[in-house]
Amino acid sequence: MDPTKAFCDNPDCAARGKVGEGNIKVHSHKEQRYRCTTCNKTFAASKGTPFYRLHKERSLFVIVITLLTHGCPLQAIVAAFDLDERTVADWYAKSGQHAQEVHQHFLETQPLDLQHVQADELYAKCQGGRSWMAMAMAVPCRLWLGGVCSGIRNLSLIQRLVDMVRLAWIPCKPLLICVDGLASYPTAFWRAFREKVLTGRVGRPSYRLPGCVWLGQVIKKHAGRRLVDVARRVLWGSAEQINEQIEKTNTGKQINTSYIERLNATFRAAMAALTRRGRRLVRQEEVLEKGMYLTGCVYNFCSSHRSLRLRQEQGPKWLQRTPAMAAGWTDHLWSIRQLLEFRPLPPLHG
Repeated sequence: MDPTKAFCDNPDCAARGKVGEGNIKVHSHKEQRYRCTTCNKTFAASKGTPFYRLHKERSLFVIVITLLTHGCPLQAIVAAFDLDERTVADWYAKSGQHAQEVHQHFLETQPLDLQHVQADELYAKCQGGRSWMAMAMAVPCRLWLGGVCSGIRNLSLIQRLVDMVRLAWIPCKPLLICVDGLASYPTAFWRAFREKVLTGRVGRPSYRLPGCVWLGQVIKKHAGRRLVDVARRVLWGSAEQINEQIEKTNTGKQINTSYIERLNATFRAAMAALTRRGRRLVRQEEVLEKGMYLTGCVYNFCSSHRSLRLRQEQGPKWLQRTPAMAAGWTDHLWSIRQLLEFRPLPPLHG
């Protein structure tokens, strides 16, 4: 137990969410509890994590979540460890909710120069139809930026995803956006990134696009299951500006969505409901969203990426890095246990 890294989350405490203030003391090593000297309240060390009030061994919990995030069927885990199916589903949901909070914490507190973003959508099979997932990634550091789920692939779904990208973008920083041919993308990005032109005149101001944001589209044509043509369009900016940004970020030679499509394959391998020719169905959209965030956080923090490794002059030949390390969110490769034990700081007010 390390009280210097713990914090009080009591809403009525003046030191709520503050780390290293000296107000946290060890209350009980046996019961794994801390005490806040400011509000004189005690709390479990596992509070704010999926381990809180866990009635099984932590090692079993970590093993189960590790198997789930690597595509192991739930029924196989139930049979192997003699667990109730509802227990495994509850663990999966808790871990997914925790992963979403961890992701939002870093996305809101750690500024990130996106440089090049790609977005795409894929569907999961559910009872009576499909459920759509729209996701985005920062290509230079291969960081998964997040995703949204909806039963319908429409402008509302894409707008929620684009607003997430806009939140992560640092204004005035050059940004290239590459998407597929879905008509909702240009409209959603225009609504999120447009700027008001203040002229001093009476009436509603006009809007303009930021001069440092460029948008390109990749439109694929199919004949049956066969790809017959690929068209690339420049919607914002010029072809020279887009090609210069692609060369600067070393993310290809022309407008493409290959990086987000490769990330889609990673999610399909980890989530059975995304497999195109599988029998697994999703019953609730909420389960799909939590699974998406759990898979995304494991990808960001716990999986080293070959294209991100750095050559070293001393020690091992290569320094293996995760997307979170390349983005500056952390300085080491996390284990899944570390991900589950991480406590995001609560807001200081409210």
